[in-house]
Amino acid sequence: MSQNIQSVRGMNDILPEEAEFWEVFEETVRSWLRSYGYRPIRLPIVEPTPLFSRAIGEVTDIVEKEMYSFTDSLNGEQLTLRPEGTAGCVRAVIQHKLAAQQPLRLYYVGQMFRHERPQKGRYRQFNQVGVESFGFTGPDIDAEQILMGARLWDDLGLEGIGLQLNTLGQPAERASHRAELIAYFEKHQELLDEDARRRLYTNPLRILDSKNPTMQEMITEAPQLMSHLGAESMAHFEGVQQVLRDTGIPYVINPRLVRGLDYYNLTVFEWVTDRLGAQGTVCAGGRYDGLVEQLGGKPTPACGFAMGVERLVALVRESGGAPETEGVDVYLVHQGEAASRLAPRVAENLRDRGIDVLFNCGGGSFKSQMKKADASGATFAVIIGDDEASVGEVTLKSLRAGEGVRNEQKRVGVDDVADEIMDSFLDLEEEA
Repeated sequence: MSQNIQSVRGMNDILPEEAEFWEVFEETVRSWLRSYGYRPIRLPIVEPTPLFSRAIGEVTDIVEKEMYSFTDSLNGEQLTLRPEGTAGCVRAVIQHKLAAQQPLRLYYVGQMFRHERPQKGRYRQFNQVGVESFGFTGPDIDAEQILMGARLWDDLGLEGIGLQLNTLGQPAERASHRAELIAYFEKHQELLDEDARRRLYTNPLRILDSKNPTMQEMITEAPQLMSHLGAESMAHFEGVQQVLRDTGIPYVINPRLVRGLDYYNLTVFEWVTDRLGAQGTVCAGGRYDGLVEQLGGKPTPACGFAMGVERLVALVRESGGAPETEGVDVYLVHQGEAASRLAPRVAENLRDRGIDVLFNCGGGSFKSQMKKADASGATFAVIIGDDEASVGEVTLKSLRAGEGVRNEQKRVGVDDVADEIMDSFLDLEEEA
């Protein structure tokens, strides 16, 4: 007997009940993005491997250890399942010359892939909402994207999500800080763990982000980037903070917030919660003014962020902040030859009027079909037997008696049933 094939570890099925909840969540997110003028872009899941090594950085955990890469058997091209969305979005902006048209506000929703140890809130296939803007130079776009996060948490009914903020300055300022940082860590090499030693000369900023408890005191005393920032970088950072103060958004400046990707400069931020265990970051991003030019485009200022859908859905589930998913409007019950010929036409007529209909397929007695109707969550059952069919009528039955639906059960002409249902829904809205 052959063994059942299971899904790949860390790549999860999203079953209908949960998927319906996701759809409600995604509708809220898309409405929120439209309200800020962001437009959708749909990007390939597979990209050329050099796109990520050039954009993210050769000496990052993602490129070194986490990417799903393979060789195309047809032409030998090196390809990678996208581990994040910004690089692909920038590639599309360059390839299609979008930045030349006007300042851009774009968003995408979809799967990302990283080969890491699966745990709650961190999976090998995961979903992100990504937001990217191009062509805006000032701190106002940085601040807008932070304000967007605050509004979404309110739209989703979420509390307890805090904002952490930092600035990485410009490349020359980081280079000066980097040299001082390396010299400092060299003096404390006996305290560095294996990851820190590996990063010492390639990406020392990432050592500041280490969670190793034995290194925390040493990291706290490390030289800070702020002392290397020039007037322009500080003015940009102050501009972001001023908008947050003016709009009443609380934040904490976290000098150890460096982000894991090489392309960031100036503003970086994270929205974090303590309600998801170790995986507490639900949204993170910042400015990346050099990436478009780095990938072959013209110099273009850019800023963006990404949100983990699984983490946010878990948070919404826990808080009870999302609306319940709704059942269909009508379950159509039918039995008998004449009834079964009439029923599809009735169902399509109702759908023509914008009424959702779940049509009983596979036969069954009236009793068994009515059990399915009750379980469907529908507001009404439309029942057709041969008696009804012979006179061009249906029986309209309320499945939610006591919820304001008038006339618990009545016979209605085929041409009048849609109006009767629509009138009952209007009554429900007025009572609500």
